Amino acid sequence: MCGIAAAFDRTGRGIDPEALVCTRDRMAVRGPDGTGLWMAPDRHVGLAHRRLAIIDTSDAGIQPIVSADGRFHITFNGEIYNYAALKDALIRDGHTFRTGTDTEVILTLYAREGAGMLERLRGMYALAIHDAEARTLFLARDPYGIKPLYLADDGRRFAAASQVQALLAGGGIDTTPEPAGHAGFFLWGHVPDPFTLYRGIRALPAGHHLLVEEGRVNTPVAFASIPDRLAEAEREAGEVRDVAESLREAMRDTIRHHLVADVPVGVFLSAGLDSTTLAALTAETPTPLQTVTLGFEEFRGTPRDEVPLAEAVARHLGAKHDTVWTTKSDFTGALDGLMEAMDQPTIDGVNTYFVSRAAAQAGLKVVLSGLGGDELFGGYPTFRDVPRLVGTVGRVPAARVLGRGVRALTAPVVRRVTSPKYAGLLEYGSGYGGAYLLRRALYMPWELGRVLDPDVAREGLATLQTVARLDATARPPRAPGLKVTALESCWYMRHQLLRDADWAGMAHSLELRTPLVDWTLLDRVARLRAAHPALGKRDMARTPATSLPADVLNRPKTGFSIPVGEWVRAEATGPEERGLRGWARFVHGRFAAGL
Repeated sequence: MCGIAAAFDRTGRGIDPEALVCTRDRMAVRGPDGTGLWMAPDRHVGLAHRRLAIIDTSDAGIQPIVSADGRFHITFNGEIYNYAALKDALIRDGHTFRTGTDTEVILTLYAREGAGMLERLRGMYALAIHDAEARTLFLARDPYGIKPLYLADDGRRFAAASQVQALLAGGGIDTTPEPAGHAGFFLWGHVPDPFTLYRGIRALPAGHHLLVEEGRVNTPVAFASIPDRLAEAEREAGEVRDVAESLREAMRDTIRHHLVADVPVGVFLSAGLDSTTLAALTAETPTPLQTVTLGFEEFRGTPRDEVPLAEAVARHLGAKHDTVWTTKSDFTGALDGLMEAMDQPTIDGVNTYFVSRAAAQAGLKVVLSGLGGDELFGGYPTFRDVPRLVGTVGRVPAARVLGRGVRALTAPVVRRVTSPKYAGLLEYGSGYGGAYLLRRALYMPWELGRVLDPDVAREGLATLQTVARLDATARPPRAPGLKVTALESCWYMRHQLLRDADWAGMAHSLELRTPLVDWTLLDRVARLRAAHPALGKRDMARTPATSLPADVLNRPKTGFSIPVGEWVRAEATGPEERGLRGWARFVHGRFAAGL
């Protein structure tokens, strides 16, 4: 886990090394264990790196790494969990290695197979590889988008980095506000890829690679698609003789892979099924089980307090456990640092920020997170609500057209007495994309003109084409449950949860690993769910050999809540400002002040 940066000159004048170093060092917390910089002799390209040493912690792992023949250089962020098997196969084919890193395995595969090697990687990654002979720069991002990679191209210089703020630090970026980024933030509570708040910076889409050549930046090419993978699993699904054992083996397999490290690996532990299952499966391995729980003083002794049950699970599993309590004063004191670490505005991630800080204070550099279980196993209310709404409203003739008129007439009244979303039930409820937007949106599209300049809101919405993109995401799978899995995985999880996990963990130089967000596991579970649609999180929770306590297995889903609404209530100026909407305005205001 690291911070990477790359620059490619398109003018013949050469890259400015100081600008690249500024970009790299803006990401110091992503890699406190070392720095690296490589420039081509003619300075047409440069690669930079901040290191968090996890695999092969010796100096041999310092990046950028060069191939034995000197042709290829790589800067890489992430972890390849199957690198040892890949390396063994390459050695059998006659290749030799100078390091014990997964980075060198990637470089060797690229030299041999080019972009095709991405299909063999199991893990999370963002990478840049320079080919001196072809004079190209190759970039790629993992299928889920667990690791970020942002791009800037002004026609003179192409640049890439792990953070938006790092690219800004390197200078030369068009910082004109991007309406789609600002509208997207208020629509969702996060900025949806590929947009940022700036016209001059875009994200490389998840599951895409990109080739930069002299004089040309090619269009990103998709090599992995979650909706297509789900549809393929449906087509190929067959009867499974022992579903429970198949699921158990799939879960054990992802845990084994995500524990690969040369440093200790801990587990974030709440009272939910996802993290308790991961902890129990980890306890079955030779890896010592170390768990961390975050508690909120405001919730202590109330039904919202997850600490007692989490601590009971830790004792049940024999874990070395730390519980860390946090308060509003902790939040207030850390607010400036939290906002600095955020990179892009988001209404979430506060809990991950504090529990990551606790894990780092406990001496951990790597932790497992239960993120992804609801998306994979249908745990959210959206898995029930969205298909039900589509099934009901979809029977109304011309629902979208009729709904626009109804919404225009009723929205001003509805928002004064209940959720403004009710005004859009007919307009948005007939298709999976619109119904999902109704369920997940922070503000509905017609409300954006009240929190943004109306022209900015209008232009941003036109660029976003949100419902059309959502519909496209849901289209490939046939089963309602897998349609919602596609939507939750490609939208809420990718743009909110995974991005928040990245910046909040990296703020404390902590690598967050997500065993339930795994390309191989997705395929195996999707096939099981296609054949057995009722398969869910309780089935997942029964996969450990040591049964979880009954209080965990029978606990109703509540979601992990944090008292941010209470913490920021002092900033409120009226009812419209309270809760997550108030927090969103506060966060956006902090970012907008720097534009």
